[in-house]
Formats: sequence, C-alpha cells, structure tokens
Amino acid sequence: MSSRASAARYARALFDVALADADVARTEQDLNDFAALLSGHETLQKALASPGVPPSGKRAVIEALIARAHGSERVGKLLLMLVDRDRLDLLPDVLVVFRERRMEHERVVQAEITTAEPLEAAAVERLAARLSAATNRQVAMRTRVDPAIIGGMVTRIGSTVYDGSVVTQLARIRERLIRQG
Repeated sequence: MSSRASAARYARALFDVALADADVARTEQDLNDFAALLSGHETLQKALASPGVPPSGKRAVIEALIARAHGSERVGKLLLMLVDRDRLDLLPDVLVVFRERRMEHERVVQAEITTAEPLEAAAVERLAARLSAATNRQVAMRTRVDPAIIGGMVTRIGSTVYDGSVVTQLARIRERLIRQG
C-alpha cells in the first residue's frame, strides 16, 4: 500500500472521530500545528526517523511534545499510533487528506486563478460568486500572477483547468495555421 493510501486511512479515521465530536476545525488546527512543529525542526525530524533511536525514545519525545502543545486528545492518540508504527513520516499526507475531506464535507472547492496582472478585490469577489454558482459549492480562491500568460485567465478547480489565456489562444491559432498551411 502506498504511503498516500496509508495516510488517507489515518486521515479518514481521524476525520470521522472529529466529525462525531463536532470538533473538525480544532482537530485540523492541532494536526497542522504539530506538522509545522516537525517540519520546522530538522534535528527533531532526523531523530524521529533514525533507526538508532529506540521506539520508546521516539514515543517519549512525542508524548512530551503532545503534553506541551495542549492539543486535542484525538490528535495525540493518532501521533502516538504513528510513532509506535514507525509511520510518523505520513503526517504531512495525513494533514493534506484531512483538509481535503473537511473541504468535501463542507462543500468547499479550491480554485486557483492565474492572471497576467493582479486582480482587484471586487473582481475576485465577482469571480468567486460566478464559480460558486457554476460549481454549486462554496469556493476558496487563491490568485496568482504570471505575466507569461500575456492576458486572460487560467482557472484550476480541482483537476479541471479552464485556460482562457492569450498565450494558449495564440498557440491554438498557430496550430490551426500550421494544419491549414
């Protein structure tokens, strides 16, 4: 089983428990905080991944971090389970899958808008409203600027891309001219 599939199993179980307790947001925040703590300390990462550190030592470190963080009990149990199974490396993927599951549950879709020039706030709001109506979901938007697209817009919603950029339109015209030529 791939690490992503393993992480998905842990994330789904954690999400189901958090949902039953109506504490999804706090659980995600605790999971995020702990993942950020680990990713921010290279020495800690190495120690927890090292085969030279006994499992009891790794567990003691995680227990100390949990106690200090005052996070939710469910996240603490998950972390201890991961460290006991030597799968703490799954934590970033668990967080990603947990977020995806929360967004699906809340009927939120992530959209990324790429334009050649920065969009004004009012234009972003209008675009979010249109995308929300088109997808029948709430839209969480990220915007980015890429002058290479020359003009127009590229919209990515999940795995679907709507490319209305000038550079793509010029490439299509070029291909048509080559085929006709």
